[in-house]
Amino acid sequence: MASWLGGLGSGLGQSLGQVGGSLSSLTGQISSFTKDILLEGAEEVGDAATELHVSNSRLREVESINAAQKFENERLKKVCSDLEEKHEAAELQIKQLSIEYRNQLQQKEVEISHLKARQNALQEQLQKVQKAAQSAQSGAGVLPPAATSASYVPVVRLSSGFEGDDMDFGDIIWSQQEINRLSNEVSRLESEVDHWKQIALSSKAQGTYDAEQSEICKLQNIVKELKQNLSQEIDEHQHELSVLQDAHRQKLVEISRRHREELSEYEERIEELENQLQQDGVNADAMDDSKISEQKKNAQSLEGGKVEELQVVKDLEDEIRKLNHKLSSAKEENKILLKEQELAKVEKIQITQEYENLKSDFSMLQSSLAEQDALLKEQEKKLQSKTSLPEDVARLQQALLEAENEIARLSSLNQEGLEKELASAQRKNENILSAYTEDQNSELSQLRQDLERKQHELNESITERETLIAELEELDKQNQEATQHMITLKEQLSKQHTETDSIIKQLKCDIDFERKKVSELEIQKMETIKELDSQKEKLSHCSYALNDLHISKQQLQDNIKDLQEQLRDAQDCNLHNKKEIGELQQRLKEREEELSVSLRKLTEKSNQESNYTCQDLILKEREVEIVRLQNDISENKQLNEDLEKSLSDLRIENGKLIAATEELKQELSDAISEKNKVYLEKDTIVEALKMEKRQLESELNQMEKRLLEQAHKYKQTIEELSNARSMDTTALQLEHERLVKLNQEKDFEIAELKRSIEQVETDHQETKEMLTTSLGGQKQLTELIKEKEVFIEKFKNQAFQVKQELEECMKVSKKQDVLKQNLEEKDRSLAVMKEENNHLKEEIERLKDQQTRSTPVVEPKTLDIIIELESEVTQLKVIKNNLEEEIEVHKKTIEDQNQITVQLQQSLQEQRKEIDESKFQCEQMNVTHERLSLEKDEEIKNLQKTIEQIKTQLHKERQIIQTDSSDLFQETKVQTLNGENGNEKHDLSKAEIERLVEGIKEREMEIKLLNEKNVSLSQQIDQLSKDEVGKLTRIIQEKDLEIQALNARVSSASYRQDVLCLQQQLQAYVMEREQVLAVLSEKTRENSQLKTEYRNIMDMVAAKEAALVRLQEENQKLSNRSENSSQDMSRETIQNLSRIIREKDIEIDALSQKCQTLLTVLQTSSTGTDNGSGGVNSNQFEELLQERDKLKQQVKKMDEWKQQVITTVQNMQHESAHLQEELHRLQAQISVESDSNSKLQVDYNGLIQSYEQNEKKLKSFSQELAQVQHSIGQLHNTKDLLLSKLDLVTPSVAMASTVSQLSGIQYSAPDVLSDESKLLQKELEQLKKKLQEKDSTIKTLQENNQRLSDSVATASEIERKSQEGTESEMRQIREKHDVLQKSLREKDILIKSKSDQLLSVSENLSNKENENELLKQAVTNLKERNLILEMDIRKLKEENEKIVARCREKETEFRALQETNMQFSMMLKEKEFESHSMTEKALAFEKLLKEKEQGKTGELNQLLNEVKSMQEKAVTFQQERDQVMVALKQKQMESSALQSEIQHLREKEQRLNQELERLRNHLLEMEDSYTREALAAEDREVKLRKKVLILEEKLVSSSTAVENASHQASLQVESLQEQLNLVSKQRDETVLQLTVSQDQVKQYALSLANLQMVLEQFQQEEKAMYSAELEKHQKQSTEWRKKAESLEQKVVSLQESLGEANAALDAASRLTEQLDIKEEQIEELKKEGEIRREMLEDVQNKLMNLMNSTEGKVDKLLMRNLFVGHFHTPKNKRPEVLRLMGSILGIKKEELDQLLSEDQRGVTGWVTGWLGGGAGSKSVPSTPLRPTHQNTFNSSFSELFVKFLETESCPSLPPPKLSVHDMKTLGAAGTGKTSSTPSNSQTQDSAVSGMSRRPATNPFLAPRSAAVPLVTPASSSGHLLMKPISDALPTFTPLPVSPDASAGAVLKDLLKQ
Repeated sequence: MASWLGGLGSGLGQSLGQVGGSLSSLTGQISSFTKDILLEGAEEVGDAATELHVSNSRLREVESINAAQKFENERLKKVCSDLEEKHEAAELQIKQLSIEYRNQLQQKEVEISHLKARQNALQEQLQKVQKAAQSAQSGAGVLPPAATSASYVPVVRLSSGFEGDDMDFGDIIWSQQEINRLSNEVSRLESEVDHWKQIALSSKAQGTYDAEQSEICKLQNIVKELKQNLSQEIDEHQHELSVLQDAHRQKLVEISRRHREELSEYEERIEELENQLQQDGVNADAMDDSKISEQKKNAQSLEGGKVEELQVVKDLEDEIRKLNHKLSSAKEENKILLKEQELAKVEKIQITQEYENLKSDFSMLQSSLAEQDALLKEQEKKLQSKTSLPEDVARLQQALLEAENEIARLSSLNQEGLEKELASAQRKNENILSAYTEDQNSELSQLRQDLERKQHELNESITERETLIAELEELDKQNQEATQHMITLKEQLSKQHTETDSIIKQLKCDIDFERKKVSELEIQKMETIKELDSQKEKLSHCSYALNDLHISKQQLQDNIKDLQEQLRDAQDCNLHNKKEIGELQQRLKEREEELSVSLRKLTEKSNQESNYTCQDLILKEREVEIVRLQNDISENKQLNEDLEKSLSDLRIENGKLIAATEELKQELSDAISEKNKVYLEKDTIVEALKMEKRQLESELNQMEKRLLEQAHKYKQTIEELSNARSMDTTALQLEHERLVKLNQEKDFEIAELKRSIEQVETDHQETKEMLTTSLGGQKQLTELIKEKEVFIEKFKNQAFQVKQELEECMKVSKKQDVLKQNLEEKDRSLAVMKEENNHLKEEIERLKDQQTRSTPVVEPKTLDIIIELESEVTQLKVIKNNLEEEIEVHKKTIEDQNQITVQLQQSLQEQRKEIDESKFQCEQMNVTHERLSLEKDEEIKNLQKTIEQIKTQLHKERQIIQTDSSDLFQETKVQTLNGENGNEKHDLSKAEIERLVEGIKEREMEIKLLNEKNVSLSQQIDQLSKDEVGKLTRIIQEKDLEIQALNARVSSASYRQDVLCLQQQLQAYVMEREQVLAVLSEKTRENSQLKTEYRNIMDMVAAKEAALVRLQEENQKLSNRSENSSQDMSRETIQNLSRIIREKDIEIDALSQKCQTLLTVLQTSSTGTDNGSGGVNSNQFEELLQERDKLKQQVKKMDEWKQQVITTVQNMQHESAHLQEELHRLQAQISVESDSNSKLQVDYNGLIQSYEQNEKKLKSFSQELAQVQHSIGQLHNTKDLLLSKLDLVTPSVAMASTVSQLSGIQYSAPDVLSDESKLLQKELEQLKKKLQEKDSTIKTLQENNQRLSDSVATASEIERKSQEGTESEMRQIREKHDVLQKSLREKDILIKSKSDQLLSVSENLSNKENENELLKQAVTNLKERNLILEMDIRKLKEENEKIVARCREKETEFRALQETNMQFSMMLKEKEFESHSMTEKALAFEKLLKEKEQGKTGELNQLLNEVKSMQEKAVTFQQERDQVMVALKQKQMESSALQSEIQHLREKEQRLNQELERLRNHLLEMEDSYTREALAAEDREVKLRKKVLILEEKLVSSSTAVENASHQASLQVESLQEQLNLVSKQRDETVLQLTVSQDQVKQYALSLANLQMVLEQFQQEEKAMYSAELEKHQKQSTEWRKKAESLEQKVVSLQESLGEANAALDAASRLTEQLDIKEEQIEELKKEGEIRREMLEDVQNKLMNLMNSTEGKVDKLLMRNLFVGHFHTPKNKRPEVLRLMGSILGIKKEELDQLLSEDQRGVTGWVTGWLGGGAGSKSVPSTPLRPTHQNTFNSSFSELFVKFLETESCPSLPPPKLSVHDMKTLGAAGTGKTSSTPSNSQTQDSAVSGMSRRPATNPFLAPRSAAVPLVTPASSSGHLLMKPISDALPTFTPLPVSPDASAGAVLKDLLKQ
């Protein structure tokens, strides 16, 4: 019990563990599902189409997970049901065990009752003993047993009550032990009782009574004690049992309770899971159903929202970066604050301003974030499955919130807090970037693993292919051995085959004529005896045709030998070429290594030289670039020289290879061309061999088809002869039947030949198409070579241009050096002038001192000196201005040179890229040529093997033709393999391996067939007799003589014609091969172009990254105090720089304020002095003048810079004008090409996208125009301000000029101001003009855009029209196709009506054709998918081009930002210099304060006012400069965008032109092919008509030959009889082959379906991968697209190979079926001939016997029975009997009526007539009447007669005995046909025969001809051998007639007559 419960608990634990495992797996699936969703959320979706695709894919995944969960739920339900079943089983087991235990308890209770009875008996004995001793204690003695008996009662009660409960097994065992113990005690007590009995007896006899009493007392005491003990033990035992029962019940209750709780818990869990699944499913379904519609409705809105969200996310990321840069600038400003503590207050004001700006920016960010949050919530509601964008946005939101918090803290915290928060923000950004990079790396690693896995699979497939090739070779060896064995057998059977050859040749000539004559032959059936003689002549003509075929076979063998020799030569050439290619590849690798080393060195040098100072860097970089350019130019020169040398040497020496490395490239090109020629020759040779093979096979197929058709015609002729000659039994009947059969077989042969002709025509059309494609390919190859030569010439021209540019650069550098020297000299002269100025200042100070000391008489001299000094100062200023102008001119030249160097670098990079492309193309060409050479070698080997096989087979075909089927198998299979190799020469994929596997399977099938045929042939050889061998040898000798004679007659003209045809076919195949090569080269070239484009993009990206790093380093060196804002590449960099300049201006303002305070101090100090007008010191006065001059110089500098900006704007306008012209030109070209572009909708989509981009750009242009207008308004305001300030300055100067000494200065200042105002007015006018020009340009651009939109609309309309035209053409073609199909179907119906006996075979063929059509449809579907994939590839290419255009735009922006950065750095330096000068001025003012407290205030005030005005002008000019810079950059961006658009349009033009040319070529080819096909069809019609005329003439001539061939036909009939035995065996083999082939077809269909499924899954996976990779890695997208293209090409090639393999299999199956059909027909004919011969002989013998036996005899019994029966009938019914007898005896009705009219004469007349007519009649054998018949007198005579006929219908004679073989066939035929024939026809025929030939026939035995119809009914469909053979000969087997229906029907018909 315990063990069983333990087992139950363990089972429950296992089942619960399974449930828990399933639950854990379910939770794991759910967690993996959530992880997948979260991971998929990381994908950023760009387009709406890709988004929908991703959503659909995710919905599918959700559905798949839902299905998995449902499956899991079902599994859990099954587990629960299993557990319930186990529970029920456990309960049943518990019940059984409880029943067993209850039975055991009952047994134990029975035992206890027995023991109790014994105890009671023992007690009674004790009581008896005690009664004798003690009477007083007897009552006490009785009581205990009663007590005991009473005490036992509860035990029974407990046991009975305990029956319903379950007990523990251990308790039961314990109770059993207790029972055993008690039983032992009872037995012991019994023994003691016996002992005491013996003692009592002995004591009675011996002892005294006292002793007995004492002993009795003792015993009584012992008994009492024992009873007490027993009662105690029983009570204890009962108590223990009750306790155990209670414990057991508690245990059971607890176990059951736990089990129920667990079950309820599991049920609850299962219900919860089901509810969750249902909710998920319902929610998913409901959400899917509702949200798919919502998605479709909101697709457009989602697209817009998605794009906006992506843009917002990008903006947020950019803003975070900007904030990081701003924070770094704040750090640097803090450092500046530490250094410059004096300007702390101003700096704090600046910081507060910056924080306010940041707060405003972040308020904008928060608003954008709020909008984004709303959009994200909407998208979360709409797309629950997509969690990628919300997570990214949430991350960005968190980052932005943290950045906001940090900035809020920055406003309150100190500088240290700022730095820490900046570091944290940077770390977070780095973490985000690292996460992105990790995702990218993980995806990259996955893709690499996929690549490696695919490569591993490729290697495995290659190894499998090699093993299969080895196995093929072994199979070929085995096949050769088998063929040798077959040859020995064939030599023995060659004598028989010669006869069949002669028959085949006879029937060839009769095919076409017989078909026309079928209708005539039906009319002329009675005249066939006369035409027998003419048919014999036809047979002789057929034998002549056989000899012609033998001669043509010999010629083909000679051709094959010649081709083998040519193949060997080609192999030698191929090996030589391979060696040369290997050497060339090694040299190429060495060259590439040298180039890579030189490139590394150059990059290292350039990196080393970029680390110097700014000015030195610029110069040295230019030098390095010049050196690099020189090196590159020298290398290019060397390369060009090498190319020229190699070209000249290769053209002169015709392929001689020189070891020099300089000539590598040209040698490669020549070698490749030679290899191409060799491959073309090989292809021509191979294809010529294939053509010969195909011709041979087609001839063999035709021979076999003719044999088939002849066999069929033999059958039909036999049937017709049997119908016509059923009366005759002579030998002529057989010949007549054979001739009728011949006619019918020829009809079938005609039909088969028509089919073969159609197949040949289709093959011919396919070869023509292949030839045309090969021609086009060769043309494309020649064009490629021309293009390469043009490229080489372009390279030469570019090298020459680069040389010229280098020389110009050298000249410019020399000029720069000269200018540098001039600058240095001028700087020296400036220093000298400054020193002289200082000396002059000192002298002026001395003079002023002297003035103060001296009298006023000296003043005129000082005035003159001052005037002279002023004039000198003005001269110096002029000189300085000139020098500055020269410096600016030099700067311009330097910038021009920089641009030139950049252009040279670009040209150099392009040249390098082109060189790399050429190298890559060369490598690819080498690889492809190696592949081709390997494939060619394999094909040559295969062809050699097949040619050897063909040789061996063709030698034997002269003597043997029947066993050609096996050899044909080999040839056809090898030919199909070679054909596949020829068609798929460039596919080294799994398709070849599949083909080899199929070839091996076919070989195995062939070997099996050969073995079976060997067995059958051995049996045939045993059957052949020696006499037949002798006959056959004679016939063979005769045929050999005829063949020799015919060989002598055959002329050599046909051979020459064949040679010419073969040459033409060779040329055609050469052209075809060239076309295929051209297509291949085009594909390789496209692939290489895509790879080079990808490499170029990657190089550009790398170059941009390197340039970014360099710029960052330079910016750090240049602007230590400015912010690192060059990385942002946005307009905010310009704003930051302008802000820094403003800060510098504020510093200058602060210094000016200091100066004002100092001046006020001076003024206050000067109030106490006496001299108000002339009290100012001369030194101070000169310093102020110098400062004013400096400010004027700065203003001039600003003016010059403004002029430069204006010139740049003008240049931009000129460029825009050029761009407009180019746009006009492009528009004209687009309008011209709109007709051609109508066929290319993909490019139309690209144009629409570009048009949208143009609209966006126009919007940006309009925005920028508004900005420019705003800036012009600001300039107007600044101009008004300046003019007002100038007006204020001039009167103050006029009022303050009280001193006469400063008159010159007073005059000079207003002049300068007036000049500046004029300049400003001119600039304003120029700006207005520019604005007008820009407005005009914008208008022109808008007009151009409208024109573009109109042109696009027209293009779309033209495209629609062209599409409608193409659709109409397609409909016409389809209608034609339908008409042709209808005509074909009608012809098929006609053929079927005439070939009723071939219905079974035709049904099989139709099934196969349907399967082929299905396969063709599958192939077409695959082609359509291929086209769709090509469209996708084009779209991906367009996207790639867009990415390239974006990269170019980014490059232009980057360059513009670099230039602006440089300019701003220069401005910063200038501002720093100004700040330094202002600090020096402040110090000078402070010194002046200390030195001089008294001074002249008026002049100082005037000078200070001038200084302020100049400062304000400088500020305004700076603002103008900033605005103009912004406008300039905008214009540069616009020009770059326009240039990129123009480039894009040019590229599109080129593509469109290429596609136009391709489509034109394709159209021309299609037209040529259609014209050729039409001409070919006409030629075929003419040829067929000629053939028909020739065949009619041959028929007329052959009619005479048939008479001669009649005796030969008899011999042939005997041989056919022998061959019939073979056909019966081969029929079974063919049935097996049919089943095998059907199974194979089903397998192929399944494999095709599987392949299609795999393809669809693969395409879906690829699309998903592409969408993810496009969004995450736009740089890596091009690689994976190429991989996808290669994979798709492989898939296409696999599909094509599959289709070809299926086609080859179908062709093989057709050939096998045709062969089998022919063999079956031959055997059937033989069998039918034998059977009919034997039947004829039997029938003749029987007829003779019957005639001899029955002539002149009358059956007495029949006469007696009829006579007696007449008198037994009643008189009323006797006339009926007489009429019946008369009708049987053939008496007419009129005579009968006359006889019956006479009453008396009636009987006598009838009797006499009966007796008289019996003399010549043939009596029917009858049996005497039974006694039952005699007793029935009351019945009518007709009833008696019917019964009599029923008894007589059972024949007394036994059926004629035939051989066992014949009996089988007859039985089959008889049972097959007699049941189908109605009984009416039998009776009618018998009646007719009785009327016509009464003496010869029995009226009650139907002849065989009536039972079996002569012509088989059309409805009977079955195998030919299953049809009745008794078509022509009568058989005398009795008719099996049912006794109920048939006899009654027959007799009723008789009575009706």
